[in-house]
Amino acid sequence: MKIYDLVVVGGGPGGYIAAEHAAKHGLSVALVENQFLGGTCLNTGCIPSKTLLRHSEFLDLLEKAKQWGIEAGNVTLSFEKMMQRKNSVVENLRKGVEFLLKSTNVNIYNGLATVHSDYRVTIDSKNTQSEVYGEKIIIATGSKPFIPPVKGVEQIKAHTSDTIFDLNYIPKSIVIVGGGIIAVEFACIFSSLNVDVTIIEMGERLIATEDEDASKLMTKELKKKGITIHISAKVVEASEIDSEKALTVELANSEKMTVSAEEVLFASGRKPNLTGINKLGLTMNEPFIAVNKQMETSFPNVYAVGDVIGGWQLAHVASSEGIVAAANTAGIHKEIDYKVVPRCIYTYPEIASVGLSEKEAKERGYSYRCETLQLRANGKTLAMDESSGFIKLIADDRYDEILGAVMVGPHVTEMISEVSTAIFLEGTVDELASLIHPHPTVSEGIWEVARTWLEKKKSFIHH
Repeated sequence: MKIYDLVVVGGGPGGYIAAEHAAKHGLSVALVENQFLGGTCLNTGCIPSKTLLRHSEFLDLLEKAKQWGIEAGNVTLSFEKMMQRKNSVVENLRKGVEFLLKSTNVNIYNGLATVHSDYRVTIDSKNTQSEVYGEKIIIATGSKPFIPPVKGVEQIKAHTSDTIFDLNYIPKSIVIVGGGIIAVEFACIFSSLNVDVTIIEMGERLIATEDEDASKLMTKELKKKGITIHISAKVVEASEIDSEKALTVELANSEKMTVSAEEVLFASGRKPNLTGINKLGLTMNEPFIAVNKQMETSFPNVYAVGDVIGGWQLAHVASSEGIVAAANTAGIHKEIDYKVVPRCIYTYPEIASVGLSEKEAKERGYSYRCETLQLRANGKTLAMDESSGFIKLIADDRYDEILGAVMVGPHVTEMISEVSTAIFLEGTVDELASLIHPHPTVSEGIWEVARTWLEKKKSFIHH
């Protein structure tokens, strides 16, 4: 049995980054992955969905270009080629992860890991079983899609975000159950492919974890695309009717209706993947593994990072947690800091936010002010013909310190890092307003909203 300083279980953005960093700190490291390196993010999540969103964005632009005097004639779609391109992007990045790990001398094992209380890790691969020993262990087993217990759901062969990329044709219609980030991104992809899309969301609004104004604008934009949205609606039964998949939906007023489509996608949340770690008897935080700020679990020398510990469930957060866990396994004290976590939704228009929302600022007792700039007055968005959106800045009224921001519009997922940097450096609104931004850009909206925030504060004081 081979003995390592560290065994990492799971090769997603939490696990592989932890393995790489631990190896760079001089530890001997083994990484065990049951499927593909890169985890959900690379194989069935962020990367494939963003690749297809790029395709759908281009289709939307072709349609829009007709109003600009650019006619492209009949557009033909090869779904097969689109999926081939998605696969090649994924494969390239997967090879990159493998190269990164091998270049830092991480030993990669393929198979299903079981972690034992004596720090042995058994690896089941097809018909063979091997065993390694880790002085320390990092659990980065991620999460898997959650399908709610709906009567008859196993009869209809519904998709999750894991299987939807296996489609080999463009369906005429699709029902998406859920109204969170995954749901709205897929709604945009399918809508651009001329699929009849229906969203069914249990809550009172789409993207409930995000700013209410962003949610309202997103709902309006999706409806403009012809997407049907049912909110405060719960799926209670699933069945097949005339070769279509039918869902019985209960509305807020207790009335029931049937929604049917060629395909059904459940985007109704994710649950932690706890396979192979039940022998440790870890302390749990509801369904997730409980950890402290050093990513330590209740079991000595066992750490956990990423979706399996809950929290943000974002790839970039998992990577940050992986870096913290790796440092601690190498004896370097490091703690996680969630103060600056940018959150991005790659819809059309994009949504990005960082720091505190208005609601959180109020709950935490800040004396704060909020200012919003509509992008319809921005030169660049008008030139791009993408002027629906806004930039909202939330700042502390006492010290003018920036607390948070919400942006909706083109390229905002790239722009959010400017405000993230400002918050990280404890920057003030005055500093943002003094920074020269290039013109014309969407990002100069950040400068404008900061100036307006200051002007309104001054006029409020003078009154």
